Parts: sequence; C-alpha cells; structure tokens
Amino acid sequence: MAAYTKEMRKEALVLMMQRYGDSVKRMCCVYLHDLPSAEDAAQDTFIKAYDHIDQILSQEIQNEKAWLMRIAINTCKDMLRSSWMRRIDKRKPIEELPLSTSYAPEESLALTQAVMSLPPKLKDIILLHYYQDMNLRTCAEVLGISGATATRWLQKAQAKIRKELERS
Repeated sequence: MAAYTKEMRKEALVLMMQRYGDSVKRMCCVYLHDLPSAEDAAQDTFIKAYDHIDQILSQEIQNEKAWLMRIAINTCKDMLRSSWMRRIDKRKPIEELPLSTSYAPEESLALTQAVMSLPPKLKDIILLHYYQDMNLRTCAEVLGISGATATRWLQKAQAKIRKELERS
C-alpha cells in the first residue's frame, strides 16, 4: 500500500464531501428525523471516511458512494442506540421534518409516510434503491446482504407500501 500525503488525503475527502455531502446528510436526516442530529451524523461519517481514505485512494473500494452510505447508515444506527437519543422524544409529523415535503402533493406525502413506517431493513432498501438511485447489487453491498436478499426485501417493501397506499 502506497503512502499518501496529508494533502492527497485532504483533497480526496474534500472531493467526496462535494460529491456526496448532500446525499449523506439527507440519508442521515431520514434516519434521525432531526436536522442538527443529521448534520452531526454526516460530519461523523466523513470523519470516519477520512480515517480510511487510503482505501479510496488505493482503489481498494470500488464504489465510494456505497461505502459512504454504509458508514452513514451505521453512524445513524449507532446514534439511535445511544442512551442520549433513547431519552429524547424525536417524533415529529412528517411535515415538520427537515427538508420538508409539505410542498408535495397529497399522494407524495402518503408515499413518504408509507416508506417511513416500514421496518428499518425494508426502509433501508427503499431509500438506497429509489432515494439514492443505487442498483440492487450496490444496495446489497451497502447493507451487507446477498443480491437475492436485497431483491426479496425490495419486493416485500414495495408490497407493504402498495398495501398501505391502498388503505389510504
């Protein structure tokens, strides 16, 4: 493994932040339902990424967006498990969430609420596939599951969403 200068590592991080900063923050916001917490999680994600930036520079990691999303999801899950987050009531109506969808038509709000009510693993696959525009193979890589499992989760999530939308 080649030694990379501090400047090379810094440039790689800045480039990643420019490319994926908004996507990481949005993913964290969806998970945490709170903009300040999402910003903290996004910052932690990039700190963790910087600690392993040599893997990106040496091209050990082929898909840096998938790698970052996995770090972001795990960072959010860690935050949600923390004793601090368990003591705070973060429930808010969908309209009050950061990056609000209140301007969206009624159907979009119903769809968003249906997605947000899914169990975590099903919500993850929907958010990565549709919200982050990742193919199923990349989603599987991010979530650490097989391609077949990713396909099953997506189908199950779609069925639950369809059922929920038919009810409303």
